[in-house]
Amino acid sequence: MNKLTHLRELEAESIYVLREVAAQFERPAILFSGGKDSIVVTHLAYKAFYPAKIPFPLVHIDTGHNFDETISYRDELVKRLGVSLVIGSVQESIDSGRVVEETGFEASRNKLQTVTLLDTIEKHKFDAAVGGARRDEEKARAKERFFSHRDEFGQWNPKNQRPELWNIFNGKKNTGEHFRVFPISNWTEMDVWQYIYLENIEMPVIYFTHERKVFYRDGQWLAAEPCMKIRPTEKVEIKEVRCRTIGDISCTGLSLSRASSLKEIIEEIAATRVTERGSRADDKRSETAMEDRKVAGYF
Repeated sequence: MNKLTHLRELEAESIYVLREVAAQFERPAILFSGGKDSIVVTHLAYKAFYPAKIPFPLVHIDTGHNFDETISYRDELVKRLGVSLVIGSVQESIDSGRVVEETGFEASRNKLQTVTLLDTIEKHKFDAAVGGARRDEEKARAKERFFSHRDEFGQWNPKNQRPELWNIFNGKKNTGEHFRVFPISNWTEMDVWQYIYLENIEMPVIYFTHERKVFYRDGQWLAAEPCMKIRPTEKVEIKEVRCRTIGDISCTGLSLSRASSLKEIIEEIAATRVTERGSRADDKRSETAMEDRKVAGYF
């Protein structure tokens, strides 16, 4: 028998976590953004429960300002896997007065997702929300455990996490509380892309080099889409770009790149010295931007 590679060891760990979710919780769901990490988590869930279908619905928090390529990929994946899809709409949260939309050139709907996410979890009574956050992404996410407890308000206290000795997970909770679960916590960005290559997972075309109208702001290229308010001094250009991480259009930076295949993406990541979250404008609003959002209930 061949010795397991580190990718197969990571895969086995993640599948174990997903099966623990199925065993310990009554109404779990997978938070699906259409990004590479949530795609890998969904693929792992497919393998964890095959030949049965994934026993959890996919939950997508739709900001209304998503890339068209992301929505197309989401709908095709749901159809192919035969899983149910729950959509939480930020636009509906705005229309109902649950949140107030930001205005101005730096406006973003990314932060508004928190209320929509918590409302969706409460509406459907999900007791575990599984997602693709990894510890190597950002310093706040490095504090997370596999099973991350949330109180009755959906809030996270990094000092109030349960020990996970020998991968023994404690999913006990009180009424109204829930858990966020991170099966790929120990993976790196490179691990994710190597696994995608190993498993030949189909990816959204936006991850590969393509021509797009963009403009330069605060050290990064942003998509010149209708939802973006562009200053008169900002010039719209056509560049060859790709996404390293996908989120709301308003905060997703695009990288100048010629990586048109999985092999080229892996080679590009191996050579870069900029983290993938370095292209996210929402993380640059303050030194503790991510942690502040997580404490409030963000993923």
